[in-house]
Amino acid sequence: MLRDLPAFSDPNLLVGADHFSDAGVYKLRDDLAIVQTTDFFPPLVDDPFTFGQIAAANSLSDCYAMGATPKTCLNIVAFPDKDLPIEILGDILAGGANKIIEAGAVILGGHSVRDAEIKYGLAVTGVVHPDHFFSNDRARPGDRLLLTKPIGSGIMASAAKNEKISESVFAEAVAVMTQLNAGAAALARAAGAHAVTDITGFGLVGHAFQMADASGVSFEIRASSVPLIGPTRELADQGIVTRAWKSTVESIGSAFRADGVDETLMKILADAQTSGGLLIAVAADHVDLARCEAKAQGVTVWEIGQVLPRSDVTLRLAP
Repeated sequence: MLRDLPAFSDPNLLVGADHFSDAGVYKLRDDLAIVQTTDFFPPLVDDPFTFGQIAAANSLSDCYAMGATPKTCLNIVAFPDKDLPIEILGDILAGGANKIIEAGAVILGGHSVRDAEIKYGLAVTGVVHPDHFFSNDRARPGDRLLLTKPIGSGIMASAAKNEKISESVFAEAVAVMTQLNAGAAALARAAGAHAVTDITGFGLVGHAFQMADASGVSFEIRASSVPLIGPTRELADQGIVTRAWKSTVESIGSAFRADGVDETLMKILADAQTSGGLLIAVAADHVDLARCEAKAQGVTVWEIGQVLPRSDVTLRLAP
């Protein structure tokens, strides 16, 4: 669809709607560029404040994935004010504000519409030096792949909604989804990351494929090395997997292989995530720098794979 839209030619447009980039980048002057992104979605938890936190953290994540510092936010709201108490919306906005304050950004305002379904998110503007932003298209053969959050938020949220797990068990997934990616971005910068993306709606498999494809390389991810949230595997074994994994795998086609990886684990890694971590490609001899900075930032990081020269299989899951 995007191919049919007009192309924009502007020397200051550094990143536009290409290569599945996480956000756009526009240069204002030689030492300053703005990064802009937006995201919103319906609730995946019952508590309004927590939903606001998750939605805001998710929206801010694309800014961090570009190596930018969030500065301003606009609330995006759809709410059935004739059917639900307006106090619920207040709690959602309060949750969002909580994460925006944690990020050191401010709310300038926003826009709301009446809708049959609640939706909330942010339009975020960040700042970065035009020579130092992250992109998803510079991974190099020999790089190592690092991940900064465990996988499983989609399955855990589905299980919670269907009362298959307790609130205390689901709390682990909530903690993952409400964690900002500020510390992850800091470790990526300290390690001299070659390429970065965040793991959201297309799952680890989808976003890893996009990064490999944009970089003109192939990725090999060790499925057994990918961390999972709480009882994600046990829930998937019971058939609690969202439908998102199938569309992601089908869209990649033959450029994706999962030889020797059992189907359930493959589905988990292809499943949609909300406010997931960063996937970072760094030089092999910089992995220790990343681990050091992760410790300083209070972030956990896992090495899950490597970057290979381009082949006919762009993304391979290994056991």
